[in-house]
Formats: sequence, structure tokens, C-alpha cells
Amino acid sequence: MITYDRLYVGGAWTEPAEPALLEILSPHDGSLIGAAAQAQPADVDRAVAAARTAFDSGEWRDTPPSERITVLRRFNELREEQADRIAELITAENGSAAWFTRAGQAALTRQANAYLIAAESFDWERTLTPSDPDSPVRSVVRREPVGVVAAVIPWNSPFSSATSKILPALLTGNSVVLKVSPENSLSMGLLAELVDRIGLPGGVISVLPAERETSEYLISHPGVDKIAFTGSTGAGRRIAAIAGEQLKRVSLELGGKSAAVILPDADLTAVVNGLKFGSLLNNGESCIAQTRIIAPRSRYEEVVEALAGLVASLPVGDPRDPATFIGPMVRGDQQQRVRDYIELGIAEGARLVCGGPQLPPGLRDGFYVTPTVFADVTPSMRIAREEIFGPVLVVLAYDDLDDAVRIANDSDYGLSGGVWSADVDAALSVARRIRTGTVTVNGAPVGFDGPFGGFKASGIGREYGAVGLGQYTEFQTITV
Repeated sequence: MITYDRLYVGGAWTEPAEPALLEILSPHDGSLIGAAAQAQPADVDRAVAAARTAFDSGEWRDTPPSERITVLRRFNELREEQADRIAELITAENGSAAWFTRAGQAALTRQANAYLIAAESFDWERTLTPSDPDSPVRSVVRREPVGVVAAVIPWNSPFSSATSKILPALLTGNSVVLKVSPENSLSMGLLAELVDRIGLPGGVISVLPAERETSEYLISHPGVDKIAFTGSTGAGRRIAAIAGEQLKRVSLELGGKSAAVILPDADLTAVVNGLKFGSLLNNGESCIAQTRIIAPRSRYEEVVEALAGLVASLPVGDPRDPATFIGPMVRGDQQQRVRDYIELGIAEGARLVCGGPQLPPGLRDGFYVTPTVFADVTPSMRIAREEIFGPVLVVLAYDDLDDAVRIANDSDYGLSGGVWSADVDAALSVARRIRTGTVTVNGAPVGFDGPFGGFKASGIGREYGAVGLGQYTEFQTITV
């Protein structure tokens, strides 16, 4: 059993304010995986105070960017060395299938490299060319770190969410208090071990597993200058309200109900193979999952039949088994939430094509749901509008491309989406009309060089690459 009985506060393992440990149980069978200390407001006070002292001292803030890059490159190297262990821990904690957590390690490398490369050529400081060539005044524009960053992340993809925030925050010279979900206390304890080995000055980073009340205490803390959050849209609204009251900088990566638009000429075999990963990755517990399938009426039943065949064929079971594609939901309440949405879809009049609210055969001990496909879904149904966060697909029909775009955009969300077509130019034309932060064509993976984030209720701000670095800086203009 893995035990973390101390908290990583300000660069040191310290005794928690509350000594009782939270037991971390397997969502597959309820077995005990480990135990970990959980942060309380007193721990937050210590972490924020350490971060503020570290930032104000200037030791990390004033370290040349090239040296900060070297330190963070070392973190990435250490993480790569521990890739198998990280994947195993997330599978054990979350129930994420082993294929997903292992594949995610390569994605983490690409994500980190994109930040490191962007930092090497980042526009840290430049002198502007005066608009009046005869003027004796010149302006120097600098990028300054924001200060103390509260990075708050969800449980569903903990290492990716953590590194998408701590890497740009640290590369730009900030101090960070990383608040992680209790479910991820073990994998995030390992992250703290790695951070502890890279040589950051004391106080620059803390890693605190904690419940929602402590999270809100951190977000509201007067010592915090910026909030970087990934999570639900409901929580994002609350955070935005707090940030607005206190005039804190804020970036929010929130929920999604992403659409996959299938054009009439699309290769259906390729579509189905791509949506296996684009729609059902991480057991469907993914904000970018394309769970609204928008199909041409001329091929509607063909699409429905193909998707149903795919979903019914996916192995469900022990997430540690390499053959498993879909594991359990992370918690019992999440399992019940997904099953309630399946019941709702039936009550709304959608056609249940495969799956249903019943538990998968032989899987009654864990938090499992049966992967499900609904057809004859209309845009007004709740199962087509609300984020289910599980392996549930809904298929909607369209008459022409204008109708397809209208249905895709008829959503409170705007995080991700996809277009499928044999004609790439035609797919690009449709993609440009979809109001989401990211659109993939023919299953292309989301890149880490360009900005990632959402329109509408899917968030504020962007992550990844140079744009992501900029979210953790303030502009300073000096006129000489």
C-alpha cells in the first residue's frame, strides 16, 4: 500500500494540519490502494505564505529564462523515467484503462516539449520601434510573472492537467500552489516527489490534495494573484465570480459537449475507428470527448449501426487488463450520474440502440456503466445538451451543411469538435464555421503548439505553447 502521510508544502514534506489520512480505494473492486494526508485551510495558509515569500524574494522570478528552462526540462526527463509508474497509479486511482494512461505519457512529453520550445523563443522583452522616428522616447515592453498562482485541477487526467499549468507558470517565473483532487492523492504525491528533485528554490511550489471547501479557501486567499482552473462549468462560474470580486487574473478550462460532424462523403470505417478514441477516450470521462455525433440524414442509419457495432464490441472491465478499453467510472456518484442520464435519454424518447442503464455483466463490484448509443436524438434533449462525462454517445441527423453547422453550434459549450470528410478542403470549410476552441479534421490529434481552450461556457483563456505561457505573465511597458 502506498502512503503519503505528509504534505508537500513550499518545497518540503511537512506534517499536515489534520493527521488523519484519506483511504484511496480502487473504483474497479473497492480494494485499498493507499492513503494520503489531505490539506486543510491552515495548510493552504502555509503554502501561500511560502509562495509569496519565494516570489517576493525574486530568487526564482529573476532567474534567467534559459536557466528556468533547464530546470523544467529536468522535470520532464524525470517524469519520462517514471512513465510506467505514473500510468499504473492513475489506472489504479481513476479506473482509466491502461491503454489510455500509457498512451498519455507520450502526450505529456509532447505537451512539455511544446512549452519548453515556446519558452526558448518567447518574447520576454523587446524595444518598440517608435511611430515617430524623430521622437527621443522609446518604449521597452517586458513580460513579468503574475505572482502566486493557484492551480486547481480535476481528477480525470491529473498529470496532464497539472503539467499544463505548473510548467508555464514556473517557466515564466511564478510561484505555484497546486490543488489536486483527493482521488489523485497518490499520483500527485509522485508528482511532488519529482518536483522535489529538480532544484527549485524553497517555497516556489506546493502540492495539496484537498476537498472542495479547501479549494475555495485557496481560490479566495488574498495572497493569490492568479487562478488557473480546469473542471466543471458550474465550478468555473463560481471561481470567475470570486476572481471578479477580488480582481484576480483567471483562466478557466471547463466542460464540453463536443460534436463530430460527419460529411456525406466520409469513409465510415475511418470515422468509426477514429471516434473510438475521439469519443470514448478515458472511459468517456473527458472534456474534449466528441459525444454528439451529427450524421447526414442520407446515411443516418448506416452511421447509427456502425457506431452501435463499435460501442457494443468494446471490452469493459478491469482497467489494468491490456485488453480492456473502458474501465469503471471514478466514483459511485459518477457511476450513478451516467446511469441517470441513460434513464433520462429513454424517458426523453431517444431510441436506445445499444447499452442501457443495466450494469455490464459480471461487473457489479466496481463503478461500471454499460457503454451506450442513442439515436433519434433532437438538439433540445438534455442528453444532447448536457455533459454526461461517461461512455454515452448521441446521434443527431442533419439535412445539409448549414443544418449540420447549426446543430453543432447549438450548444452552451464550445471546447472541441471534429469534422470527417474525404475532401479535406470541404472539412476545413465546415471546421471554420464551428464555434469551438479546437476542431480536429479526420481524427487528427489535438496539438500542443497551438492554443487550447474554449468558447462560450467552455472557459476563458488558453493553454499550451507560447499562448499558454502568456497566460501567466503581465505586460510592463517602460518608456525611456
